[in-house]
This record gives sequence, C-alpha cells and structure tokens, in this order.
Amino acid sequence: MERWPTVENLAQAHLSEVLVAWQGLGYNRRAKFLLLCAQEITAKHQGFFPAAKDELEALPGIGPYTAGAILAFAYNQPVVFIETNIRRVFIQHFFTGKTNIKDIEIFPLIEKTLPLNNAREWYSALMDYGTHIKQTVKNPNQRSKHYVKQSKFKGSDREIRGAILRYLTNEKTASLHKLQAHLSEFDTLRLQTQLENLHNEEMIACKNKQYSL
Repeated sequence: MERWPTVENLAQAHLSEVLVAWQGLGYNRRAKFLLLCAQEITAKHQGFFPAAKDELEALPGIGPYTAGAILAFAYNQPVVFIETNIRRVFIQHFFTGKTNIKDIEIFPLIEKTLPLNNAREWYSALMDYGTHIKQTVKNPNQRSKHYVKQSKFKGSDREIRGAILRYLTNEKTASLHKLQAHLSEFDTLRLQTQLENLHNEEMIACKNKQYSL
C-alpha cells in the first residue's frame, strides 16, 4: 500500500516488481491476478472497484468468495458468502453429528443470520470465532464435503515455484543449467516442469535460453 497507494499506481507496475513485493504473501499467481485486476479496473472502471457481484467476478482471479468478501468488507453489503472459518462455525452449531455437509446446505443459514445493516462486523466476528473453534475442538470442517487437507509446503511444487522466483529476483537472469546448479535440492525434471509452467503462465520470461521475471 505504501509502494502503490492507488489502483492506478499498481496498474502501471511491471509484473516482476509486483512478484518481488509479494514474496512471502502466498501463491505467486495471486500477485499476477492483482496486477491484472488493477489494470482492468483502471481501464474499464475509472479506477474504482465495482460494487456489483457480477462485475467483480468478471475481473481476473476473482471468484464467488473474493467477490463476496469485497462486497461485505469494503462496501458493507449483506451478501451471502462462505470461507473456511465461516463454514466451521455453522457446521459446529447446526450440523451436530452430520458428515459430508455441502455448502449449499449452509448458505440458507448464513442468509437467515446475516444482519442487513452490519455485514462487515458480523463476518469479521464469524471469522474470529471460527479461528477460535479450530483451536479448541476437533476441526468441524473435516465433516464438510468440500474439505481438502492442504498438502505440505516442503517438497511441493509450490516450494519449487517460490524458489525459482526468489532466485530470479536476486539474479535477474539465469540459464536452465545455472538454475539446476543453484536449486539442486529439487529433482531436475520437477524443476524443469515448474519452469515451463511459470513460463506458460507468463510469470517468467525466457529469451535466448535465459530465464527472468
């Protein structure tokens, strides 16, 4: 926010700058989506985030949850949306002993309990409470049909992708041979695969067999 205080500022940034600033904040492709969003909002919405769900979901990388979160937290609109902590609260209190619970079963309960004039504070409270529940009882989300246990970061493709981007941040450019030498802890084939994936996703560039952000 200090570096790009407005959406117009961010829209003018280069992807490599955004990736460098994003390091440590999660999936790197989200940084790319954030940049693409800024560019589209600047070009099509005069620099203002849309306040309509369908317009938000039309932006790069924004799905139903993110659109709902923006409407609730930025605009205080009483929209129904669900995320992991909200799901945990409703399963804990309304689905005792039940398993394989679908989100479609939870949505009506969220709608009935949602205050029409204070969605922002209500959802904040639900998320805080959901975090508390996870710390005090066995995770109710394990009874959700949509529950997927996140794979370990260590040894994952995410770790390889992050290592590639960090290395290119420091070295600016590198050949495949140089990357293999400096990232030798990773399997060569997996390293090459993630390089190809990053290139296909336009996260990195390759010119004259030299990779760069």
